[in-house]
Amino acid sequence: MLRRPVESAQYCSEAYQKLLTGRGFILSMSGKGNCYDNAMVETVFKTIKSELIWRTAYRSRQQAEAEISQYIDGFYNPRRRHSALGYMSPIQFESIALQLAA
Repeated sequence: MLRRPVESAQYCSEAYQKLLTGRGFILSMSGKGNCYDNAMVETVFKTIKSELIWRTAYRSRQQAEAEISQYIDGFYNPRRRHSALGYMSPIQFESIALQLAA
């Protein structure tokens, strides 16, 4: 789960951590200066920047937020092919998994 920097204080709170771990989440936050903890998120950000944001002039912050959200929820997460899934989209991968499980 990606967290916005503004929400980092909440993420560090003991009560919030207990809530998440109680529901099966695995929390990961090393410390300042550890580049490896952030590598996966940086890869996602790089992809979003190169596939969507680069050379785009947004009229407002709201437009940028809306288009980035649409890209993530409407394309990147469900439809974009991922190397970790054998270059299938998550929708294709889940469909095959459901067929094999049946």
